[in-house]
Amino acid sequence: MTEQPRAADPGDTGSAPGGSASEPAAGDAPRVVIRNNRKISQTSEPEGAAADAGSDVPAEGLVEDAEVVVDAIQVEAAALSEPATDGPPVVDSPASPVGESTAEKGSDGAAGGLGAELAALRSDLDERTRDLQRVTAEYANYRKRVERDRALVTEQATGSVLAALLPILDDLDRAREHGDLVGPFGSVAEQLIAALGKFGLTPFGEQGDPFDPTRHEAVAHQTSPDVTEPTCVQVMRRGYQMGERLLRPAMVAVADPE
Repeated sequence: MTEQPRAADPGDTGSAPGGSASEPAAGDAPRVVIRNNRKISQTSEPEGAAADAGSDVPAEGLVEDAEVVVDAIQVEAAALSEPATDGPPVVDSPASPVGESTAEKGSDGAAGGLGAELAALRSDLDERTRDLQRVTAEYANYRKRVERDRALVTEQATGSVLAALLPILDDLDRAREHGDLVGPFGSVAEQLIAALGKFGLTPFGEQGDPFDPTRHEAVAHQTSPDVTEPTCVQVMRRGYQMGERLLRPAMVAVADPE
C-alpha cells in the first residue's frame, strides 16, 4: 500500500519536502527597509540559510511587495510635482481687528482734520464776503455823495450866475411897462429871457396872488374890503426861482381884509 505524504504543519521548523526554504525562527527580528521615505517591513531570513535556486516563492508576498513599491513611487512623484516654496505656506487670515481699528482711527482723524480746515476756510470766506459787502456799500454811498455834491455845486454856480443877471431883467420889465421894449431891442430881450429859462429860471409875483411870506417880501400893508385873505395888491419887483430854489423873493404891497 502506498504511503500518502503528510501535510506540513505550520508549527514545524524543519525543511519542507521538495527542498523549500525553512520558515524563520521565532527569535529572528523582522528586517525594515526604507524606500522613498516609507518603511517596508520584511521578515528576515535565518542566518546561514541560503535560498535554494529551485525553491518556489509565494505569489502573495510578491504582490504585496509590488503594491508597497508602487505606493512609494506614487508618493515620491506627488512630492516632486508640488511647487517648491522657500518659506512656510501662506495662510490667508482675516484682517486683524486691531489693524481695522487703527485704519478707522486714521480715517476718522483725517476726516476731522479736513472738517476743521473746511470750517476755517468757510469762516475766512464769510469774513471776506462781509468786508467786500461793506466796501461795496461804502463805495456806493461815496458815489451818491459825490454826485449829490457835484449837482449841488453846479446848481449853486448856475444860481449865482442867474442871480447876477436879475437886475438886467428888472430893467427889461420897467422898459416893458413904459412901452420901450419894442423893435430889435425887444427881440433881444425875449431871446435872453428864453435862454435863461432853459436853466430853470422862473419869474413869480403877480398882482392878486395870495401872500406867501416864504416867497413874498411885504413892504407895505393896508386893509381892503375887496379881499378875504392877505393878498398881493401891488408888485414892485418880481421874484425869481430856479427849480425849487428861491433866488430872490418878490417885493409886494399886501392888503389885509377889514
